[in-house]
Amino acid sequence: MLQSGSKAPEFVLENDQGGESSLTDLLQDGPLILYFYPADFTPGCTKEACSIRDIHNDIQAVGLRVAGVSPQDTDSHQRFRDEHNLPFTLLSDPEKVAIKMYDVDGPFGVGVRRATFLISQDRVIQDAITADVWIGQHKEFIEKAVILRETAGKRAED
Repeated sequence: MLQSGSKAPEFVLENDQGGESSLTDLLQDGPLILYFYPADFTPGCTKEACSIRDIHNDIQAVGLRVAGVSPQDTDSHQRFRDEHNLPFTLLSDPEKVAIKMYDVDGPFGVGVRRATFLISQDRVIQDAITADVWIGQHKEFIEKAVILRETAGKRAED
């Protein structure tokens, strides 16, 4: 997995809106929380996505954006987003291009590691976490990023 201080690799993936999104596009309006997850509609991934959804207003209030990446196709992502009312972008990576660039491919190329990155607008990874089983650690990681930006006076209107 890429570590803090590393340059975040550029990618272009299909998004759940029927278009394409690059890392540069996602960073246009502020730092990004980029999370990788194994699959839409699985219990753990649904819990993770919904926990991010539930704090999304706080995330946006400090000028952060969120995008999730998994190997499912855009149709699956659209259904997943709609069914769970997810207010952030989901990116489709069936060939595991970004998944491999961020070194979160599963053991022996099977599956995807559950990983979350905080990426600054200059594409530097500020912090990262992997926790394949302890899903709550990803929400705690994001909440910590929100608090750090809040205490630094970073509001969306800045």
